[in-house]
Amino acid sequence: MKLAIYLITVLVLLACKQKSSEEIIQTKEQGGFPFVLPDEKPNRQMSAAMERIYTDYAAPQPQNNELFSQFKYTELKGFDYNNFDGTISRRDPSKVLFHNGKYYIWYTYRNTPTPPQGAKKSNDTIPSSDWDLADIWYATSTDGFNWEEQGVAIKRPKKPIVGWRSVTTTDILEWEGKFYLYYQGFMEASGKRGDDCPVAVSYADSPEGPWTPYNKIVIPNGAEGEWDQYSIHDPYPLVHDGKVYIYYKSDFGERPDLVRMQGLAIADNPLGPFKKHPLNPLITSGHETSLFPFKEGVAALVYKDGPEHNTIQYAKDWVNFEIASITELMPYAAAPYVPDAFTNTTDGRGITWGTAHFINANSNWSKFCSKLVRFDCDLSLDVHDPEMKEHRVVHKPDVYYRQGLSKEQKERIAKENEALIGNSNNE
Repeated sequence: MKLAIYLITVLVLLACKQKSSEEIIQTKEQGGFPFVLPDEKPNRQMSAAMERIYTDYAAPQPQNNELFSQFKYTELKGFDYNNFDGTISRRDPSKVLFHNGKYYIWYTYRNTPTPPQGAKKSNDTIPSSDWDLADIWYATSTDGFNWEEQGVAIKRPKKPIVGWRSVTTTDILEWEGKFYLYYQGFMEASGKRGDDCPVAVSYADSPEGPWTPYNKIVIPNGAEGEWDQYSIHDPYPLVHDGKVYIYYKSDFGERPDLVRMQGLAIADNPLGPFKKHPLNPLITSGHETSLFPFKEGVAALVYKDGPEHNTIQYAKDWVNFEIASITELMPYAAAPYVPDAFTNTTDGRGITWGTAHFINANSNWSKFCSKLVRFDCDLSLDVHDPEMKEHRVVHKPDVYYRQGLSKEQKERIAKENEALIGNSNNE
């Protein structure tokens, strides 16, 4: 028996060696790689990197990749921030909805006597964070650049109803002639135990309201010990396969190294019950949650946090995401205009613009506030914008200098230099 096993092992090793030799000979005989990069995968042996650009991406060059884009930003008109003194903040906008000739957005709106003071100093009027003591407001526009603020859509309910402390980070769903706003409902000041909040919902017959609160948790936090036991953030509804798909983010792990990943909950109707997908988390990176139907699947803007940040990802089956492209300067809290978000489409056309936010808009942490902005891109099957497909973007020096060394880093470098000079003098 031992002899037989030995002989089999020798034969396998010889076969592998012969195959390896044949591959080397074949590689030598195939000649150098073509001068013009082929659009289609060539029939030849290639390195792992060359294999990857043909198998992992929609096109071997970014400018030909339908899911690659740069992002450009424009100031929005129509919003006042009280000279950015930290008392007024607008952030975390919803997807853009077009209805009856107007664009609509909903967003987290904070108007407090002081800027955020942290959890320990917070009370009924002093916010702990930028999104504490907030309501949900909305604005309308006819061009996407100039906006008219309409006022409150969802006001914080009375204690102890879900969201009594703060209602934030909303997103819109249109379903069978009605409209639904999903949002995070805080029941304590953010930061006391974390950003603990389940998902609540209100509904209306018109984007103008009035909004009727469901006053129940529609997507609960996970069970103790599960990845989403404390928080379900950024509820982001889309319609697929005749059902409501809500993608969401959760923070988990131990501070200061929190992990942020994305999951999915599915229901047959907007008020639930929602069933979380058994493969959650579905996206291993990203801070905010931003997706759009694309062809038969769904694409995701994955910005900040995690091993696959700064990527655009795609899931043909709406569940198993793969990296489709790598890009830069992606929008914070991207909230795109998605014309076919609620059409149950199997031919998603993509996106070209939306709104987002800039945090710490005045670069003063003691007067922290956020502002809404517009972004434009070309992630559309119906638009071809070569400027958006440029993948050699040059930034001015001040962009890099703003990423300067901290005081602690400068002190560490100084000590290292002193030690190096001291050791050199002692030799």
